[in-house]
Amino acid sequence: MRSTPFIALDAHVAGSSSLGALPAVPARVEQTYRALLEAIVSGELRPGERHTQEGLAQRLGVSRQPILQALLLLRRQGLIKDEPGRYGIEVNPLTRHFVGQLYAVRGALDALAARSAAQHPTAALLSEGRQLIAAGRAAAGRGDLGPLVDADIAFHRFIYAAAGNALLTETTEVHWLHTRRTMATYLRAVDTLQTIWTEHESILDAIARGDAQAAERLAREHCEHSAGMLLDALPDASLTQTPNLTDSPTEIIQEPT
Repeated sequence: MRSTPFIALDAHVAGSSSLGALPAVPARVEQTYRALLEAIVSGELRPGERHTQEGLAQRLGVSRQPILQALLLLRRQGLIKDEPGRYGIEVNPLTRHFVGQLYAVRGALDALAARSAAQHPTAALLSEGRQLIAAGRAAAGRGDLGPLVDADIAFHRFIYAAAGNALLTETTEVHWLHTRRTMATYLRAVDTLQTIWTEHESILDAIARGDAQAAERLAREHCEHSAGMLLDALPDASLTQTPNLTDSPTEIIQEPT
């Protein structure tokens, strides 16, 4: 199953074969999408700033066609928004309302993943999990934000993979994009970075000993704890708009050349 939505491109050239050798590097649209995604997640592109296709194309050194295709995907994933009749896009804000909804869903899915993983524990799972926790603790000790966020996401995705449920893994793909943004904010705001790894270790131990009930409870409590600390750190905001995460058709206005 695909982890990212398929992007249809009308790039067929008359007389050429559609089954020719593929390039060794990712397609330009994929590269553009990944660059914009990373800029949003890292905070380089911030809510409240308006960005035009032309401006983004100049910054990335690409034409506006891959920018347009990448923006369509980011809009569908709820990471950006556009306003009718206006050129350009803005990054969706991280509001208390949206973060609360995100972690409510995460709590339910994390609990299911941990419970499922605990139903068939292995020695290899425990070993790999402890390596991930060690990497997370090391990043926390250094106060290294980027690797710390990556390590946190890696641990949770590891639990989802251990659950052995492809549909569960697929369901959470878009959530990780928003979780990366919220985790970056959360980890900047709190001082007890080691606490999350103590909680991770408790979840892993419950899974390793096959205690599905405890693993489920601990995973849910961990998510609730993280959500509470994050919401306390976020400022009260009047904005309550929730990003649109549906697969309904979306439109990004094509700017004039």
